[in-house]
Amino acid sequence: MAEGDPAYQRQTILNLYSSGIDPETIAAQLDLSREQVDTVIADYALQKEKRQAAARQMAQAPSLSSFYLDKVVDTDAAVKQAQGRVWKALKFDPDLDLTSEETQAILEKFVKSKVAFVILHIDLVGSTKLSSTLPPDRLANIVQAFTQEMSVVITSYGGYVLKYIGDAIMAFFLADWDNLSVPCSNAVACAHAMIKVMREGINPILNQYDYPELNVRVGIDVGDNVVVQYGWDTMTLEDGKVLRRPHLDILGYTISITAKMTTLAVPDQIVVGQFVYDALCGEQQASYKPLSVSPEVWGYMSDYTGKIYQLYGSI
Repeated sequence: MAEGDPAYQRQTILNLYSSGIDPETIAAQLDLSREQVDTVIADYALQKEKRQAAARQMAQAPSLSSFYLDKVVDTDAAVKQAQGRVWKALKFDPDLDLTSEETQAILEKFVKSKVAFVILHIDLVGSTKLSSTLPPDRLANIVQAFTQEMSVVITSYGGYVLKYIGDAIMAFFLADWDNLSVPCSNAVACAHAMIKVMREGINPILNQYDYPELNVRVGIDVGDNVVVQYGWDTMTLEDGKVLRRPHLDILGYTISITAKMTTLAVPDQIVVGQFVYDALCGEQQASYKPLSVSPEVWGYMSDYTGKIYQLYGSI
């Protein structure tokens, strides 16, 4: 990050201000006007207040994201339950039980607000090969069963399914910049559990029917996002009443780079960003190593280091 870069200049002002140097002295040292310095400091104070307000709202949200859940979730039971549901999906029709009510309730609290979320993106590897083997209805059943099992795991770890994108799922975990350890740890534990459910729950059932095994890739990162409303979703009930609720989504840099990170993973691998890796405990960090990616493929820059944002892949 060059000295003439606005981001570098802003960070320098904030570093000096945080060190106790008054704005007048900062302006003199950096050859800036007092107004320029005051604007940067005021903007920082405003953003800090918004983050604190969002954190207060988040603290009131009914979520498991404030607890470490890795030792609480019974992954062996999840595997057995997944086997039963997938077997039923292949023999009959999947018994789908997916709802967006909790996600909707959480997002409605933060409309037009900037909020820290840990974003998890998981996609299915091998579905193209499977589509050449199965008739469309059976393929649809398997993809539906996959999305249900992954959604169950996400919920178990305190996460929320944001959307389904073909054979991929985008989810989020509520986060707080002052305590990233818990949500990042839960998101990573969730990803490992999803891979276990795929390997030990879903694939053994597919093998019984001579279907190709499926794998997943997962990307996880954390950052500020904006909850936006895109119009309204309407539904007419049996009694003729019309139900309206806001159509909500998450907009932010983190959404884009997490989806990109997922494409860099090999089958059954998890790729996390530097912020997530730094928030993990030593035991979890030991399961990851720096990912070597060509700058032509991965060129996202960190606002904090001025260098390419480091990625880590599960071993």
